[in-house]
Amino acid sequence: MEKGKERINSVAEKENMGCKRENNNISLGNESEENGVVSSSAETKKGEHVQNAGDKKEDGNKVECEGRGSRTRESSIKAKEKLKEQMEIDQSEDEDSSRKGKRRRGQKKKNDELITEGGEVKEKINQKEEEKTNRRKQSGNESREDGEGVGKRENKRRSNPIGAKTVNSENVPKRVMSKDTDGFLESNMCHQCQRNDKGKVVRCIECKTKRYCVPCMTTWYPKMSEEDFATRCPVCRNNCNCKACLRMELLVKGLSEITEKSDPVIHKDKEVPYSKYIIKVLLSFVEQINTEQVTELELEAKIKGLSVSDIKIKNAACDKNERIYCDNCRTSIADYHRSCSLCSYDFCISCCRELRDGHLQGGEKGKPIKFMDYGFDYLHGGGKVESKDLKSGKIKSEDNDVEFSLSDWKLQENGVIPCPPKGKGGCGKGVLELKSLLQDKSLQELLIEARQICDEDNAECVSEISGGRCTCSKISFQDISSRNSCKAASREDPFDNSLYCPTAVDLTHEDQKHFQWHWSKGEPVIVRDVLEMTLGLSWEPMVMYRAFRQIKNLQHDQLLDVTAINCLDWCEVDINIHHFFKGYSEGRFDSKGWPEILKLKDWPPSTLFGQKFPRHNAEFLSCLPFKEYSHPDNGYLNLAVKLPEGSLKPDMGPKTYIAYGFNEELVRGDSVTKLHCDMSDAVNVLTHVQAVGVEPDKQDAIRKLKEKHVVQDKKEISKVVQMADCEKKVINAPQNGLKFHDGDAESGALWDIFRKQDVPKLEEYIKQHFNEFRHIYGNLLPEVIHPIHDQTIYLTVEHKRRLKEEYGIEPWTFVQRLGDAVFIPAGCPHQVRNLKSCIKVAVDFVSPENVDSCFKLTEEFRVLPHNHRAKEDKLEVKKMIIHALRNAVNKVKGGEDAQNDVQTVNKTSLTNGAKKRGPKKRS
Repeated sequence: MEKGKERINSVAEKENMGCKRENNNISLGNESEENGVVSSSAETKKGEHVQNAGDKKEDGNKVECEGRGSRTRESSIKAKEKLKEQMEIDQSEDEDSSRKGKRRRGQKKKNDELITEGGEVKEKINQKEEEKTNRRKQSGNESREDGEGVGKRENKRRSNPIGAKTVNSENVPKRVMSKDTDGFLESNMCHQCQRNDKGKVVRCIECKTKRYCVPCMTTWYPKMSEEDFATRCPVCRNNCNCKACLRMELLVKGLSEITEKSDPVIHKDKEVPYSKYIIKVLLSFVEQINTEQVTELELEAKIKGLSVSDIKIKNAACDKNERIYCDNCRTSIADYHRSCSLCSYDFCISCCRELRDGHLQGGEKGKPIKFMDYGFDYLHGGGKVESKDLKSGKIKSEDNDVEFSLSDWKLQENGVIPCPPKGKGGCGKGVLELKSLLQDKSLQELLIEARQICDEDNAECVSEISGGRCTCSKISFQDISSRNSCKAASREDPFDNSLYCPTAVDLTHEDQKHFQWHWSKGEPVIVRDVLEMTLGLSWEPMVMYRAFRQIKNLQHDQLLDVTAINCLDWCEVDINIHHFFKGYSEGRFDSKGWPEILKLKDWPPSTLFGQKFPRHNAEFLSCLPFKEYSHPDNGYLNLAVKLPEGSLKPDMGPKTYIAYGFNEELVRGDSVTKLHCDMSDAVNVLTHVQAVGVEPDKQDAIRKLKEKHVVQDKKEISKVVQMADCEKKVINAPQNGLKFHDGDAESGALWDIFRKQDVPKLEEYIKQHFNEFRHIYGNLLPEVIHPIHDQTIYLTVEHKRRLKEEYGIEPWTFVQRLGDAVFIPAGCPHQVRNLKSCIKVAVDFVSPENVDSCFKLTEEFRVLPHNHRAKEDKLEVKKMIIHALRNAVNKVKGGEDAQNDVQTVNKTSLTNGAKKRGPKKRS
């Protein structure tokens, strides 16, 4: 009998220990074996409304004994057996709940007195079963948003493709939560950290359901006071940065407000005028494409001895989610091309023309550029220690390419183009036949309809300002800035020195016309304070780290290590993301005391930004000015969204640029984006800046190392000696008197953007001075393939001075401040240097005004060697404008939805995914 009692007490002890909290002091009540103590299972007790979760301690419950010596042996045994059976059931259920990953918080257990008489025990057991069933039902209905009470179980939600999933409250049983006399929930659990043991909490008066503890308020919301939390909590403001809210696990009301802020408002009465404007601008470019195709069609008719009208062009086999590109120049094919029926070798009509003329371009593999690793000391002025060479990661080499001579590929006597030999990627057996990608409706028919609209409706064009000049562009030499303008250059023409800089909160429809005027001239535009248009979500690095970090489970990967680029030697390094962000805020220095400047590489991948940062993605879209152009999904004047529904589209972002910064120009190891030229337009928003202090001893170390760098440069670069002796003063210096200092808390990055008309002189300067610039491993550049597209040059203050002195050109130079959105036109070379640690978010778009620059850049990329970093035609601008023109024509004609029409007309339309046709095609 004593052993039986011990087993019963052991079961009761396990039951109580399973529900025991850290601060509880539960007594199991084993007073003595003779007393016949029976432990009861605990009942859940609802906590009373308290302001301070740490003011009250939970006391343990004692189990009292009933019926000492007066109860019969038989009734006592029956009661204990029934209780034991119930305890085993309860313990099994608790173990099942634990295996499912659920936990209980804030739960108190209390052991009640049990009377061992048969009838009373049976009544207690029935009551316990009923309570247990009720608790299981309540736990199943709890969630993060409404389950802050006793016995809460965290219920995870999944997000839908756009980053959020709404909850239909009508189908989900609501848990009834206890409220006090003021209507507040009786719970002290913080919404941010989901804990109730951190002391004082502040309750929201507006929703009366959310609470925040003081540590979370000071850590994650430093700009909000306790009164702000009490008046309207972050959940009510839709800028809460807890994990659930960052993953868009929000109520319907919050989601609707965020969606309204992020989506552009395009009135129906604007769609037709916008479509007419698109037709007006794109018509000449599509006519150019058509002219090239007609020329090739006439040659095909001549080869076959038929009239043009009798030529029947075969349709190319190109399915959905595929794209086809030229095997010689790697350029995307929009419609007409030639293809081998035996090996699927594809040849664009531009390459056909060059082959007939005897100067085929774009097919060579290029010479790899090698960089030598001379050791760490060499980076700081030391001697060379030769170890190993590294072929540039930026300009890759392909050693397995077979040498090919153009003399091995000749036209047949009748003008037929044979398939090239295997050394060129073909089979050398078949012939290249003319094929078309567009079906059912030819390009000529589309042009006829577009011309009719232009002739009949007098399509609208960009609004002109009287005199062909904008008044905001002229600022006197003494004025640095005005209300909507900022001085950014010191050229002789006063109308060409200022940039249009409106403030986001003041933008109107007239400002869009103003923007179009400057944009059509190829000028950058800066929009101030765009973050004022958002709901105020934090862009602090640790908030983004928490949003991105995932615990490894079935749904998410553990993505804690990232790849960064060291700006001193331009080599990749692997670093823990938490350590990277710590250096972002506190700074990092190498063993010699030189600032270690890191920049994240492709983190997160631009295709995953909306998935990994759904709430930040919505916040970014809501801050975009001139959404008709810049919105990546619904911008009506963004030609990139005109591709057929269901097709793979080019990667336009958004994408993040996170890097350390340093106020002083170091010359070596600066946090820079080197000089380059984007194929598409872009808008770049500075969402966060962080100044990092430098101690006096580190400043002395930096100064001494810079002196060693200068000595090394004088030894290795002959022109540096001449530069040091020459007069460095020049009138109207490129810096325009701009000063960058740590006192300006919101200054973030220094931009240099060159005019399109200055590109030839800029390229000429770089060709003359390329061997004065350092790149990988600190090596001086041995050569350049393309002065700008190589992305190996950053023009320092000294080089910008010499550029103006020698060639008379200078960039627009300005400082991007926190909340500034910089619009960069396609075709404008630009470079950026971070003055502080910065988080920038950018998105690409294609505007009708800059299609000509896209065309020009496509041609420049086409003739680059195969192994060049900028070789691939990722934008496919020709395909894009054909679909955009067709979309606009359908809209003006008042037919069915433009996107659906494009799909119907273009059954096997061209898309931007890579077509898989054997090993030479890439997906």
